[in-house]
Amino acid sequence: MEDGLPSTPVKHFSATEPIRLPPPFTLVRLRESGDAFAHACRIAPESGAGTLVYVGRFDLAEFAVVLEPGEPLRSARRAFYAGMVALSDALRAYAPPSRPITIDWPDAVRVDGGLVGGGRLGWPVGADEDAAPPWLVFGAMIRTVAMGDDEPGVHPLASALDQEGFGEAGAEQVTESFARHLMLAIDGWQADGFDGVAREYLSRMPRERQTVQRIDDRGDLLTRRIGTEIVERGDLALALATPSWLDPSRGGPLL
Repeated sequence: MEDGLPSTPVKHFSATEPIRLPPPFTLVRLRESGDAFAHACRIAPESGAGTLVYVGRFDLAEFAVVLEPGEPLRSARRAFYAGMVALSDALRAYAPPSRPITIDWPDAVRVDGGLVGGGRLGWPVGADEDAAPPWLVFGAMIRTVAMGDDEPGVHPLASALDQEGFGEAGAEQVTESFARHLMLAIDGWQADGFDGVAREYLSRMPRERQTVQRIDDRGDLLTRRIGTEIVERGDLALALATPSWLDPSRGGPLL
């Protein structure tokens, strides 16, 4: 896959923005009521690769980055896995040693079993599967602060970074860390091929006993139970159509 990020940043939208991103990225900040993913998809055709849209929210780290892959859409969707590796690594950088960070295929992120958010991928409507898309957008939301007056244990399958001992790690820190780790993931892809990204991603999934898993050239997850020839296929494009972790009515991760 080509780099997908520009060698120099394009127009910066705020000279006072506290978020510090690596030079290939350009920051676009929205108000708290904005939608980073939707906005990034709208401006992607003009803004170009490396544009990172960030929403300044107290309770969520919400951002989306524009990519420009150099391969057909059917294989370019594998960039989603690089984004998920970078997202989980961004959290690992601030996580207490005792807090495992795992991914439910393909898009949900958990800390010690509690859902904190996930990633999503956008591409142009009607794009040709056999042609390189003009852009992709990887978006993410991570719940940083548990909001509401619910008693502990009311939402046992959900969590937030402040409940998991992440200290002062908030939206700015997670976003900055993601940008750095995305560069590392893309650099590794360019240097060693996609197999390294696939291994990193699969290592973050909960282990299924007596199974062998791999990611094919389309990004689909193939699972084979040891001792059989039956292979189960998880269709990535189909799975990405509806984020498994997102509550559309709340505009945030499920509780």
